[in-house]
Amino acid sequence: MSEELKVARNAGTVGAATLISRVLGLVREQVMATLFGAGFATDAFNVAFRIPNLLRDLFAEGAMSSAFVPTFTETLHHRGEEEAWALGRQLMMTLAAVLIALCGIAWFTAPWLVRAFASGFAAVPGKLDLTVELTRVMLPLLPLVALAAAAMGMLNARGRFAIPAMAPALMNLGMVAFGIGLIPVCRALGRPPILAMALGVVIGGTLQFTVQLPSLARLGFRLRPEWPRAHPGVRRVASLMTPATLGLAATQLNLLVSTQIASLLQQGSVSWLWYAFRLMQLPIGVFGVALATVSMPALSRAAVEKDMPALKATLSATLRLVFLLTLPAALWMAVLSKPIIALLYEHGHFHAFDTTQSANALVMYCVGLPAFAAVGVMTRTFYALGDTRVPVQASFVSVALNLALNLLFIGPLRGLGLGAMGLALATSLTAIVNFLQLTFYLRRKVGRFEGRRIANTIVRVALAAAAAGGGCALGLAALGERWHHGFVPSALVVAAGFAFALATGWGLMKLTRVEELETVEALVGALARRVLGRSAA
Repeated sequence: MSEELKVARNAGTVGAATLISRVLGLVREQVMATLFGAGFATDAFNVAFRIPNLLRDLFAEGAMSSAFVPTFTETLHHRGEEEAWALGRQLMMTLAAVLIALCGIAWFTAPWLVRAFASGFAAVPGKLDLTVELTRVMLPLLPLVALAAAAMGMLNARGRFAIPAMAPALMNLGMVAFGIGLIPVCRALGRPPILAMALGVVIGGTLQFTVQLPSLARLGFRLRPEWPRAHPGVRRVASLMTPATLGLAATQLNLLVSTQIASLLQQGSVSWLWYAFRLMQLPIGVFGVALATVSMPALSRAAVEKDMPALKATLSATLRLVFLLTLPAALWMAVLSKPIIALLYEHGHFHAFDTTQSANALVMYCVGLPAFAAVGVMTRTFYALGDTRVPVQASFVSVALNLALNLLFIGPLRGLGLGAMGLALATSLTAIVNFLQLTFYLRRKVGRFEGRRIANTIVRVALAAAAAGGGCALGLAALGERWHHGFVPSALVVAAGFAFALATGWGLMKLTRVEELETVEALVGALARRVLGRSAA
């Protein structure tokens, strides 16, 4: 089986599960937009949610998982299953102890944390206080998701991808179901209704962790209380996490800067950026994160065995699939940004003006969408090689660039009238530069990894996607604003645009002989035969 097909098959499993999670995430955002619009309550919620999310990215899903999977794989390879499970238990116990203590500190410092993220909220009476309250409610999400990330790392290292990929869907489901259900309770108690959504987040985080435990138990893992001790594997994870955390801290600093500046702009700017960013993350999660996740164990095994040809083959296959899938998605979403935002969010308190502003931000995020996805693959390759210095160095360069671009767009270039849209564009340009940096340094480290083959795929896919996107743009221009008259016209335009872009893009890629298209076709055919076979049975 070719390396592309191996990666694609596992990525298909993760991508399908991630798609369900992301769709539920969109449902969650639709509920938020319908019930609370884009303003006071949603601005407060989005900043409050971003604070535990930042801590989660720094200490849990990002740095920890990138350091843990190679360490767990090495322990499993050299010392056996029992030692690997012991490492997993000790990591979970250590994470729980450290992060619960961190949550206590964050609870007391929440007013200062909120001001660091959104000092502009102080100008609106009650907005800062509401954000602090929501932040404190959602802090337990941090240890819960850290434990879930540790469980995911062990399952992925053992070749189990479906359940860990489905687990985040339960977080979104918990927020929607329990959040909506608790709104009447909050109102009856005289508390703001948005508080119910924060409680739903915590319940969803609990579900995300616990759903993975049965799969681990079937593999032989037993979760039992233990005192954290100086386990050598945990120390190694911590030593790898330290520079990785610094690198992710630099990345998160970009979000902090953007949020801080957005809080000083027109009310609703934080929410417009949030809705657009979350939508942009749909293809990144389904394609980019799925491919990066399934490639990590293979990259780690190749690094442990010092098999550089296998590592470079996996990297090349993964990157080519990333660009094949994300370039068309970025162009399609950019062209149809207004109908997509209107279809998903323009209900209840979310109005046409909010649609326009969110769509403008989405277009700018789409500029960097393929780079966002590719950076995840590149950083995991460095972590598999045990090199955390380069991603840190690249991240801090990106921070400086992002800050400079943000200040440029709201300062000397404010005459362009970009506003919040300029902040999204700065984020995308920073992602592109970050990817180019990582590519340069990785080539110096491991040598050539089929750069011309990757570039050839990018050019052919980009030309096909541009032609398909251009056709969509002409059709949308011909319609004018006639699509903007309710749910059904918007849905028809989005569906027709997707079908046209998919058919045209596929045909042109077939015509220009994009080799990775055969891998995707083989995967789709295998999945279709499996589904039809089960239906017949």
